[in-house]
Amino acid sequence: DVGYEVVSLDAQNRTDLQLNQIDDVVELKPAAVILAAVDFDAAKTGIEKMREAGIPVMIFDRQITSTPSDFTSVAGTVEIGYTAADEISRLLGEKYGGEVKGKVLQILGDPGDPYTLDIQKGFEEKMAGTDVTIVTHPAMQWEASNAGTIAQDQLLTNPDIDLIFVHAAHLAVAVAAVLEAQGKQPGEIMLVSSNGAPVGLDLIREGWEQVEVEQPMFAQAAALAMFADKVVNGEDLEPGTYDVTGLQSTLTIEEWGPNLKIPGAAITKDNVDDPKFWGNLKPPSDPIMAVK
Repeated sequence: DVGYEVVSLDAQNRTDLQLNQIDDVVELKPAAVILAAVDFDAAKTGIEKMREAGIPVMIFDRQITSTPSDFTSVAGTVEIGYTAADEISRLLGEKYGGEVKGKVLQILGDPGDPYTLDIQKGFEEKMAGTDVTIVTHPAMQWEASNAGTIAQDQLLTNPDIDLIFVHAAHLAVAVAAVLEAQGKQPGEIMLVSSNGAPVGLDLIREGWEQVEVEQPMFAQAAALAMFADKVVNGEDLEPGTYDVTGLQSTLTIEEWGPNLKIPGAAITKDNVDDPKFWGNLKPPSDPIMAVK
């Protein structure tokens, strides 16, 4: 929409392939690169190589703080944790007559990913001081099967779990399957997730899940387009508040460069069908933005 042709390269979650692609990209000399890094530490070398070649680098979805870049568009992940804590406190309060108490199983993604660690930080910070016991385990490599195994084991060890909080909707699918296999009814053990993917919204509609805290993926991508001209032309970005698809987002200038943080929103059965959520977006019938 803002006049750029987008060529997409898929590294298939392989660091070596992504670094090889970066070498190829340097030879192509594009107006800019949008990088969704496979490995945040390994990406440092590639970012520096592209910028040394005069190619602006925009970082998508994960903060890379080890080296400067030209623009970063991320979700407010600590804030996602705060919102999840507010919603989980509400759900437990409704269950226990206004008292925020009980036991929560928290299933992280991979502990090497700052996205999940920031959500954990915000969630546990906001829950501190309540009478809620939090049991935390990571689903290594963000594997749904690992989340399912954790849920199965913990329900045996801690049969008094009131609510399971997972850090991505695809993990919630595996957990819901475990609950169903154990003969639980939808909502008997509450389920909350944090990214707003279509499968999570379907779980809300089916009653297995009570809340999705949306990661604003569409807005994160829209922000890249919104600032593309300034980044490509090497213009300074002004810190402050910006409206990105209706979300009041904050641009700060950090040691690693301009950083735009975009808030998420709580999705429940009352607003699950709202078309503004990226999990409800439909792809265009004639895609023209991306070519390969």
